Amino acid sequence: MLQTRANGSTNLVRLTAIVSTTIVSTTIASTLMASNYAQAEVLKEDKISTAEVSTKESELVRSISRDPMIIPISTSQTPAWQGSPSPNQDAQIIQAINDVALPAPATTNYNQANQNFTAQGVTSVSQLSDVKRTDWAFTALQSLVERYGCIAGYPDRAYRGSKATTRYEFAAGVNACLDKINEIIASGLSDKVSKADLATLQKLQEEFAAELATLRGRVDALDTKTAKLEAQQFSTTTKLYGQAIFGLQSRFANTGSLTPRNGNKNTPDDATNLTFGYNLQLSLVTQFDNRSILLTGLQAGNASTASTLFANNNFLTNTYTRLGYELDTSNSLQLSDLSYRFLVGDRLAVIVGAAGVSPSSVFRGPNRYESAGQGPISAFAQRNPILNFPGQAGIGFDWQISDNMSLQAVYAASLASDPQNGLTGGPFTAGIQFNVAPSDAVDIALYYLNSYTTNASLNTGVGDNLIGPIAGKFSTNAFGSTVSWRISRSIILGGWAGYTTSETRDTGLGGSVNTFNWMAFLNFPDLFAEGNLGGIYVGQPPKITSSTITQGGIPAFNIPSAIGLAGVNSGDFGGQPASTTHVELFYRMRVNDNISITPGLLFIFNPVQTAGSDTITVGSVRTTFTF
Repeated sequence: MLQTRANGSTNLVRLTAIVSTTIVSTTIASTLMASNYAQAEVLKEDKISTAEVSTKESELVRSISRDPMIIPISTSQTPAWQGSPSPNQDAQIIQAINDVALPAPATTNYNQANQNFTAQGVTSVSQLSDVKRTDWAFTALQSLVERYGCIAGYPDRAYRGSKATTRYEFAAGVNACLDKINEIIASGLSDKVSKADLATLQKLQEEFAAELATLRGRVDALDTKTAKLEAQQFSTTTKLYGQAIFGLQSRFANTGSLTPRNGNKNTPDDATNLTFGYNLQLSLVTQFDNRSILLTGLQAGNASTASTLFANNNFLTNTYTRLGYELDTSNSLQLSDLSYRFLVGDRLAVIVGAAGVSPSSVFRGPNRYESAGQGPISAFAQRNPILNFPGQAGIGFDWQISDNMSLQAVYAASLASDPQNGLTGGPFTAGIQFNVAPSDAVDIALYYLNSYTTNASLNTGVGDNLIGPIAGKFSTNAFGSTVSWRISRSIILGGWAGYTTSETRDTGLGGSVNTFNWMAFLNFPDLFAEGNLGGIYVGQPPKITSSTITQGGIPAFNIPSAIGLAGVNSGDFGGQPASTTHVELFYRMRVNDNISITPGLLFIFNPVQTAGSDTITVGSVRTTFTF
């Protein structure tokens, strides 16, 4: 979703939702689902390099459009001023933010990467940054600008004279000059217009008569459509956007060696039926001014592939086979986001909210295809699981330090609405991320997070999520990094690694639990056709590598050895007996700007970090609608 490149995110400061309007072709929308791990972005793949896009893409902004799973605006998953998730699948919400028309950031890559700027009028040729006195056309431009004022530059004040133009574009320029000269004549200043210029314009008008007629017809049609839209619009300040994901999924029959782990396959998987479910995300974007917006998100769904065995402890397949778009609210709408996003200066974006504030909605990510609706199929492949640490109410910022460096930070409380917990008295997540782009093709993100939980869980929803006794309190430090290398326009290589260490905080208990996860991926943008995406992801879900929990000085509640063993306090020190390997293949086919279909396959080798268990094969067909 989003490149980590301070200089390439689709929204420079990740303007938390305020994205610069001038960036129409490279934005990413993301949605933070109630389920913390379910995050996605609606991508609109661009034809520029990953590094170029990252500076303009902000997770904060990206979260503005929140693709049902969130986000990725997973860069991962869009800087604060603009917003996975890109030209082929326009991010609806980010597009809305682009309509806010914020001032464009002054960065080199930003200007190079975005060619579709809105024209800006100039009153002096010196205002055109790329026009020099030594240019062969300098005198002609100077005359047109200073005598008639009918030349316009891009928002970055560039003229881009070396760029090829079409007859329609040239005709539009001719029409602009005609209008200006007509204004001069109508104001009684006809002597200011030379006969030679009038003769030249007349010839051009005759030469481009067909194009001018077509342009005027288009303008008339646009006027009609605009009038209709204004009469029927939902609100002058609020716009509605949405995404609906429909999934058909199943997995083959398999059994695991879990009760106990003695090599015998004695635990059948009871969730192998073919299922169908949906995930709906609605986003209301309210614009107060051109530097701030309020984002309200609603979501509903009934998609679930969970096994009932060990469901309370997330042992069996629930956290290893979970799909990125899974969300089960029993078909009732839930509030997923209520946040205010605004710019402080041109390089700093801030987000404050009662819902929807978390690391995944604030941090940028190098993998711009992080998206539950448009990217990988599984929850694990969306992003480094430690970035799924939960949040609800809190504050965050995105600071564009320089053209190739940015910094994000967030603090979010998970139970802020509970008077007994509030913002500081209960579970929370705090984190910081540094992004750097050492070259135009490489994006690197380094992040650190600290969390406090009271449910014996890391709350990532992926892999070894449960780490201790039910209702156990833990303080966790997490470290990780994500790297993306755009080898070419059609091949992107990347990966991540994450490590957590959790200390027990319950009276009478001691010790710690460590986990580790990694992922390597290949993305193939525009594979076989523009707008399509192929992906290969191989990695290890979070694995408990060491557990040393004690009760009264005696080993107890250590998950790796406690599975399937008798006795509440059983569980010797140690890590999981084997390592799970996750292999994922998917191919997203773009039907049109609003519909995509993605078949995918997951192969889970040694599930639940147990060598004696069958390989689990999961098949899915995901259909995504954006509106």
